[in-house]
Amino acid sequence: MTPKKVVVLDYGSGNLRSAQRAVQRTGAEVEVTSDPVAAANADGLVVPGVGAFEACMVGLRGIGGDEIIAKRVSAGRPVLGVCVGMQILFARGVEFGVESTGCGQWPGAVTRLDAPVIPHMGWNVVDAPAGSTLFRGLDADTRFYFVHSYAAQQWQGRPEALVTWATHHVPFIAAVEDGPLSATQFHPEKSGDAGAALLANWVEGL
Repeated sequence: MTPKKVVVLDYGSGNLRSAQRAVQRTGAEVEVTSDPVAAANADGLVVPGVGAFEACMVGLRGIGGDEIIAKRVSAGRPVLGVCVGMQILFARGVEFGVESTGCGQWPGAVTRLDAPVIPHMGWNVVDAPAGSTLFRGLDADTRFYFVHSYAAQQWQGRPEALVTWATHHVPFIAAVEDGPLSATQFHPEKSGDAGAALLANWVEGL
């Protein structure tokens, strides 16, 4: 069987090489690039992200990444956002009182977690809905690795989307599966066997 071709989008943010290695372990061919043609034509596109929402959006717009994502989603071609790469898929991000415009694939805002300990850093369980593809075969007590201070805390998108929740003092969205567009707030590439299984599930569905 021909291996799936996956592009990890290089827009100046994210754990590019660790994401590449993690997806390669699924058997996919993985290229790290900012080339829009490669990103458009790949079987799957991974959008990583670390740091501040606004900085990620500046980098993403700098390579036309917001348009690449929009075109792929409208054509039904799979995209996976990771960490801040998930957050920027929402309409807005609010950090330090400053509101930034995101990709707008999903309505709503990414805001600071109201928790006594910030960032939320370490291993946590998630509550995945029935029928999830990403979490297929994983036990309810499976833990994933999170590092973040901000998150989407309300779902205002399509009701048929599969939304996975987690809790760090308050509930927040840990993952979304919405047609071709999927995302995780946690880092699959840092989540050991659990993250590897999730990535394998995603690649299998490409």
